[in-house]
Amino acid sequence: MNQDLSLHQRRRLPTEAELANIPWLTQLQPAERERAEAALLVGDAAPGDYVCRVGRPVTYWFGVVEGLLKMSSDNAQGQTMTYTGVPPGGWFGEGTAMKREPYRYNIQALRKSIVAGLPIDTFHWLLDHSIGFNRFVMNQLNERLGQFIAAREIDRLNNPDVRVARSLASLFNPVLYPGVGEVLRITQQELAYLVGLSRQRVNEALAALEVQGAIRVEYGGLRVLDLAALQSSIFQRLADPRAAASGAS
Repeated sequence: MNQDLSLHQRRRLPTEAELANIPWLTQLQPAERERAEAALLVGDAAPGDYVCRVGRPVTYWFGVVEGLLKMSSDNAQGQTMTYTGVPPGGWFGEGTAMKREPYRYNIQALRKSIVAGLPIDTFHWLLDHSIGFNRFVMNQLNERLGQFIAAREIDRLNNPDVRVARSLASLFNPVLYPGVGEVLRITQQELAYLVGLSRQRVNEALAALEVQGAIRVEYGGLRVLDLAALQSSIFQRLADPRAAASGAS
C-alpha cells in the first residue's frame, strides 16, 4: 500500500470480517442492510493520518473497525485539546452528519487503524427509512452527551489517578464502543496523549488503579475488572488524605 496516498485515496471495499465488526448493521432490515453494505467503504489509516479536520465538509459518517483514534481541536493559542479517544466499535460525528455542517474537531489515528465510512447520503437515507438505525443513532447521541459532560468533569479534576480512572471508564463504554469488550488495546503513551498527562504519571496512576483492583495491566493493553468503580468517585475518596483519615476513624 502506498502511504503517500491520502486516506481517502486508500479507501476500499470492506471484507466480510470487517462488516461483522460494524455494530449497527445488525439493527437493519435485510433491504436496508444490503443498501448500507453496498455503500460502505474502509480506509487503512497510518499513525498520524487525519480522518477528518476542523472546517472540512462532512462526506461520511465514520467508525473504527480496528485501532485507536483521538478527537481534538486547537485553540486560538495553538494548544491542542483532546476530547476523547475512539476505540474499536466506536462511530462518531452523527450530529455533524445529521446537520451536514463542517467538522468542529479533528480526528486523527494514534496507531495503524481501519476506519469505515458510510456516505452521508446513505446515512440520511437510513434515517428516513430505518427504525432500527434511528434507534441506534438516538442511543449514540444520548451516550455521547453523557460522555462529554463527564469529560468536562474530568477537566476539572486535579488528581491524576482519578483523571486516568474516569478517562479509562469512558473508553470502556459498552454502548459507544462495543468492540472493546473487557480488554482495551492501548499503550501507556497513547493513554497519556488522551488524558493529557506524562507517560510516567499515567504509569503511576495505572499502578494505583491496579492495586485498588479496578484494572489489570496486560501485555499490549488493559483489562477492566471493575468498571463501576472507575466510573464512581471511589478513587477520589481514596486519593484524598482527609477522606482516608475520616474513613479510618
